[in-house]
Amino acid sequence: MEILVVGAGEMGRWIAQTLLQSFDVTFVDRDDAIAVAAAETIQQNIDYISSDRTVQAITGETTATFSAVCLAVPITVIESVIINRAAQAEQAIFDITGVMQTPVEMMQTHCQHLERYSLHPLFAAENAPGNIAFVPDAPGPVTDTIIDTIAKAGNHIFETTPDEHDRAMQTVQANAHAAVLAYAIAASNVRDEFATPVSRALDDIVTTVTNGTPRVYQEIQTTFQGADEVATAARRLADADPETFEQLYIQAGEHI
Repeated sequence: MEILVVGAGEMGRWIAQTLLQSFDVTFVDRDDAIAVAAAETIQQNIDYISSDRTVQAITGETTATFSAVCLAVPITVIESVIINRAAQAEQAIFDITGVMQTPVEMMQTHCQHLERYSLHPLFAAENAPGNIAFVPDAPGPVTDTIIDTIAKAGNHIFETTPDEHDRAMQTVQANAHAAVLAYAIAASNVRDEFATPVSRALDDIVTTVTNGTPRVYQEIQTTFQGADEVATAARRLADADPETFEQLYIQAGEHI
């Protein structure tokens, strides 16, 4: 079976590398050079381990069809990509965009005859394997093979709903990222000797977040709008009298 990976960025390359255990892979990207580079890099690894799987890139427009289509594209373009690529899927289509309500609804509308999954790897590619949320909207033999292959690579796959997932992302991604970045923006440079266990831990998290791609983090904030809630919470702390602060402090501890 062959899978078309639409989007040859970090996560597109991760899913391609993972699924090579069961599928031949073809990349396509709005930037042909990125698709070609992804295919060449992964093909070199395949040659090194003597795998019989193939990986290639398509440049320019194509109407070729594939057993499955994987959408590894930015959140902001997922709707148009589903519309434009649905016809290239023979049996299955799934996304790994990071939002679920919109792609699931769009795939239900435009891919009614196909097996359909929505997946969200909750990690950067360099930190794989890890937890992966998934919505088995219309499962079948191809999507079952996809899930089995991802699981065999050491990932923990757990089932969710689009609503539960997107509400969770507001907390674990949008709110968390906004809080970390706000701390970093507000912080002053101090000597290392002044660091506390709390500030040192926060600085480590800042490093993790700021080693990513700004566009990805911006899309998360736009999609899930976490910064406003963090700003409101910070204002409540800043304005709190001693009694109110104590209540907020206790409330924060009850979150965990």
